[in-house]
Amino acid sequence: MTESAATGSTAKPPADRGRTSIADGVVEKIAGLAAREVAGVHAMGSGSGLSRTFGAVRDRVPGGAKSTVSRGVKAEVGEVQTALDLEIVVDYGVSIRDVARAVRENVVSAVERMTGLEVVEVNIAVSDVKLPDEDDEEPESRLQ
Repeated sequence: MTESAATGSTAKPPADRGRTSIADGVVEKIAGLAAREVAGVHAMGSGSGLSRTFGAVRDRVPGGAKSTVSRGVKAEVGEVQTALDLEIVVDYGVSIRDVARAVRENVVSAVERMTGLEVVEVNIAVSDVKLPDEDDEEPESRLQ
């Protein structure tokens, strides 16, 4: 054994031994939760009640494409960066520009803090406005 091997001077620090990979779904969940925390965001995903109903049914079925938390969020994750697309429904009367800005800030902060990835962009599509008199209940699913 050489002296440098015995003292560990050429060995990498433990924190640098190996790689960490973060799945797209992890970033999508973080972003979805962060977006929902913003006042004025009524829901994530498509604004149509029928579309939300089918999405909710799909999410309850084992093997459903996405969890409810990440509905309306698409992430593209690289080794050090990520880009996000969000689809939101806003409450009637709020400033869409202000809500979008707040969503961006909250999502970037949460994703960068939790993952260490640089968020290069957060694209937001507002798909609907929730009116005060609209029924918010989704019909019960026939599936269990």
